[in-house]
Amino acid sequence: MRIYVKPDKKLLGAAAAELGAQSIRAAIEARGAANIVVATGASQFEVLAALVKRDDIDWSRVTGFHLDEYVAMPDTHPASFRRYLKERFTALLPSLGAFHFIDGDVPDPGAEVARINALIARHPIDVTFAGIGENGHLAFNDPPADFETTAPFHLVTLDDRCRRQQFGEGWFPTLEDVPHRAISMTVNQIMKSGLIVLAVPDRRKAEAVRDTVEAPISPMVPAGILRRHADCHLFLDPQSTALLHKVPDTVGE
Repeated sequence: MRIYVKPDKKLLGAAAAELGAQSIRAAIEARGAANIVVATGASQFEVLAALVKRDDIDWSRVTGFHLDEYVAMPDTHPASFRRYLKERFTALLPSLGAFHFIDGDVPDPGAEVARINALIARHPIDVTFAGIGENGHLAFNDPPADFETTAPFHLVTLDDRCRRQQFGEGWFPTLEDVPHRAISMTVNQIMKSGLIVLAVPDRRKAEAVRDTVEAPISPMVPAGILRRHADCHLFLDPQSTALLHKVPDTVGE
C-alpha cells in the first residue's frame, strides 16, 4: 500500500483521479476497453468531480460498476447510491460505454446479487475507486468482514457504527431511517482489481486510517487487507493522518 498526503480534499481528489485515469488509459491502449468500479459517499465528491473532467479518456470504451447499494432503496431517495452516481458520474459522461447499477429496490435482492455477479464475472476490473468507513469497512463489509467468500457481491447487514456514519453524513433525516441491509461488493472481489485507489479525507476517518495502516490484518479492520494488494494507493489529508504514529510512503503486512 502506497500512501500520499495532500494538503486538502480538492488536491487529494485530483491526485486520486489522475492515478486512476492513467490506469484506465493504459487498459484501453492494451486491449481496447477498461472496466472500473466507483465508490460513493462524502469522501468521493472531489475524486468524481475531477474524474468526470478527464478529456484524455475515451469514455465510450469504459464499463463501470459501483460498490454497494441499500436494500429496498428507490433511486429517487437522496441517499440512493444509484442516484448519487447518476448525478455525479454517469449524467456527466454521456459517452460512457456502460454502467451496471445495483438495483436494491427489487422484490428479490438475492436475484439481483446473482444478476450483478454474472455481469462482473465478464468484466475483470482494472481500477477500483474506494474509500474506508469510520469503522474500517471496505464497501459495506463491516467488521467482522467476510474474507473468505469468493462471490463478487453479497447481501450484508450494516452494523451500528456504519449506520451512524450514514446518518452523520446527512443522507438520512434520522438514524432510524438508515437501512439495515445492503448489497455489497465482497472483499475478495475488490482485491481482484488491478489497481485500487483509496480516497480517505477528514478527521473522522483518522481512527480507521490508523487501524488500516498499523493494526494487524484481520476481519475486524476490513480495509487492512488492502496492505496485501500489489497495487493499492491510499490518498489522505492532514486530518485523516492525525492518529498515525508515522506517515510511511509504503506499508505492507
